[in-house]
Amino acid sequence: MNNRELIDIAERTYLKNYRPAPMVLEQGEGCRLRDVEGRSYLDLCGGIAVVSVGHGHPKLAAAIGAQAGRLMHVSNLFYNDRAIALGEQMARRTIFDRFFFCNSGAEANEALLKLARRYHFGAGAPERTQLVAAEASFHGRTMGALSLTGQPKYHEGLGPMVGDIAHVPYDDADALEAAVSERTAAVLLEPLQGEGGVRVPSPDYLRRARAICDAAGALLFFDEVQTGYGRTGRFMGHEHSGVEPDGCALAKGIASGFPLGAIAVKEKLADALPPGTHATTYGGNPLACAAALCVLEIFDEEQLVQNAEQGGQYLAAGLERLVQRHKAAREARGQGLLRGILLADEVDPGATLAVVREAGVLLSLAGGNVLRFTPPLCVSREELDEGLAAVERVLAAPPLRD
Repeated sequence: MNNRELIDIAERTYLKNYRPAPMVLEQGEGCRLRDVEGRSYLDLCGGIAVVSVGHGHPKLAAAIGAQAGRLMHVSNLFYNDRAIALGEQMARRTIFDRFFFCNSGAEANEALLKLARRYHFGAGAPERTQLVAAEASFHGRTMGALSLTGQPKYHEGLGPMVGDIAHVPYDDADALEAAVSERTAAVLLEPLQGEGGVRVPSPDYLRRARAICDAAGALLFFDEVQTGYGRTGRFMGHEHSGVEPDGCALAKGIASGFPLGAIAVKEKLADALPPGTHATTYGGNPLACAAALCVLEIFDEEQLVQNAEQGGQYLAAGLERLVQRHKAAREARGQGLLRGILLADEVDPGATLAVVREAGVLLSLAGGNVLRFTPPLCVSREELDEGLAAVERVLAAPPLRD
């Protein structure tokens, strides 16, 4: 079947909560994708920062196949060797000591919300139930994670939200300090706002957030779903600031497309969720953990974190040139291979994204008006040049708002 025939079936059978691009993808290799009609696309979206080692990586495919033939699922009533090995590897590579594996970033942030409240309850401070997050943040679509998300457009028609959650402007430490009190259980921040528009905070913001939490006795959590696992040119996004949170949420690139999420916490939170307080059926299954272990091997063998740093610098320079040359682009933003261009107010973001796609390059939008680049971490300079050239052609005569 061609694209149109398959899309017709999807439109008859899917719920209407998505507006996918009008093509059906069927195969990928590295940074390239192909639709059912054979058209090739340069993928600089990477499944929105998910496909960390590239599409169709032979080593990852082999590891998933081998583990599927060995053991896929046993439930968390039992240990499994792959989850144990993954926890050990993550402890070696991060500042964290304890891990809980789930299925997505939303589930990870949901678990952090519960952990924060249960930790203070166990410490004899049940009144500490408030959580503080940032405006324009994005933490997921389950009700707890959605309530933490500081974008009212995602709340519309779904209320009431989970209570006792406050939102303050991002990168405003004074506002954060004013919101945190003796009732605050935790503050949850993104080291760099992804969905909120690829916004990098000022250098002292996260350091002040750490000090504010310490002074108030609150926990500090980072949402590293999009910034973790090499995406920003460090293994964890918080490494740029030198600030150590008490815990973080992980997902997206952790298994390069195989569904897996995690929370990672310091030792002091090891007992924060005692038996019976939180669980997951599929989280930490041997198949997902085998995929994640293989991703770490590929990271090391192909030096993908280093490539994210160096490729990110190269991409940043290219985006700055676009801003200098074209009035349609106002600002280049980001870290590593999480980058974006803020479009001018008169430019139609959705139409621009569609024209870039028609030129054979896949990107995504963040914050409503930022063209976001989150390619696989294996992306080459030649591929970045190809993508930049396509975007430049569009910015020279961009579609405008009505």
